[in-house]
Amino acid sequence: MLMSSVSLRQRVEQLREKGKTFSEIKRLLQTDIPKSTLSYWCRDIPLPKSYHSKVQRLNKLNFANARRISSKNRKERREIFFKDLDMKNEPLLSSFEKSEHARKISLIILYLAEGSKTDRGSLMFGNSDPAIVVMFVNLMRECYKVDERKFRCTVQCRADQDIGRLQKFWSKTTKIPLKQFYKARVDKRTLGRISKKQEYKGVCRIDYFSSAIDLELKRVAQQMLKSFN
Repeated sequence: MLMSSVSLRQRVEQLREKGKTFSEIKRLLQTDIPKSTLSYWCRDIPLPKSYHSKVQRLNKLNFANARRISSKNRKERREIFFKDLDMKNEPLLSSFEKSEHARKISLIILYLAEGSKTDRGSLMFGNSDPAIVVMFVNLMRECYKVDERKFRCTVQCRADQDIGRLQKFWSKTTKIPLKQFYKARVDKRTLGRISKKQEYKGVCRIDYFSSAIDLELKRVAQQMLKSFN
C-alpha cells in the first residue's frame, strides 16, 4: 500500500529532525520528491548541532569522489587519444623502423637541430636527454660504417654533480668507453648552487672525427631547408 502524502511528509520531517540531508531522505524513503518540496516541508524544523559539520564532511567526501572520477575519466580519454594517435601514425613509424632513407633523414634533422653549426671538420652533437643522445649515436652507427675509436664524449654538468658517476652513466648509455671521454666541463655559474633536479644528468656532447660525414649531413640539411624557400 502506498504511503499517503501526509504520512510521507511526517516521515520526511522525522528524518529531517534527526539531521538527515535531503539526499539521504530521498534515498531512505525511495522517493523522487524534488528537493525544493522537501525544503518547503522542513522549513521550520530545527536541525541538530552536528548537522553542519556533517554536511561539511559529506561535501569534502563528495568533492574527493568527484575529483577521483574526473581524474579517471581524463586518464581514459587520454589513453583513447594516444591509442588513436598510434594507429594513425603506424605507417609513419613502420617506415622509420624499416627504411634506411627515413632513418638517415632523422639523423640529418637531429644534427641540424642539435649539431655543430661551425666548420670544424668533425661532428659535434649535444643534448641532456639520454634517449635523444642514444638515438643520434645509434643512427650514426646504422647510417655509416663508423670507427668506434673516433667517438669522444664530454660531460657538461653543474658544480655539485658527481662527475665520475655521470661519466659512467653516459658511457653505459652511449656504449662509448670511458677512456674516450674528455675532461668534464663544469658550469662555473653553478658554483655554490644546489641542483634542484636530481634526475638531471648534465649534457652529453658527442664528437666524431669525420669531416666527410659532417659535411654530408650539413650539405643535405641545407638542401632540405632550401626546399621550403
